[in-house]
Amino acid sequence: MIVASATDNGPTTWQPSAMSETTTSAAYEISTDPARLDADRIHRWLSTDAYWALGRSRHTQDGAIAGSLNFGVYDTASGEQIAYARVVTDHATFAWLCDVYVAPVARGRGLGTELVTAVRDHLAPLGLRRVMLATEDAHGVYEKVGFKSLENPLMWMSLDLQAPS
Repeated sequence: MIVASATDNGPTTWQPSAMSETTTSAAYEISTDPARLDADRIHRWLSTDAYWALGRSRHTQDGAIAGSLNFGVYDTASGEQIAYARVVTDHATFAWLCDVYVAPVARGRGLGTELVTAVRDHLAPLGLRRVMLATEDAHGVYEKVGFKSLENPLMWMSLDLQAPS
């Protein structure tokens, strides 16, 4: 079940502070409500256990959360956050799915696939042309939801602003 709830009586177009969405199952719920995020836990997970974000500062993580559409997964019994994902998007043409993380105690139950499915379903009505991501080790999770390898990776480029010159 997906429930969209307005946090104010504001505009009908999407705005980060205007809408939050919650997907509920018996064991957990997935929410885009930024007030529910456990920023300490997210930072600890990513900066100590995620190969792509090892050593990320709390300041950087807080900025990433503030500038993104965030998805938290919460255990319905305890209310504890057990997974996280964020999307960087213009809400019109493009989105980048990143920082997808499931707590070790919650792994192996398909929660990563459910989280990415919820992200996909949340973004689908926006009419985006493309949602991108990068992964070293979770191709199978993303393929189940419809992601595939780039057909022409040579047309894509990146700029590493932290690389030594």
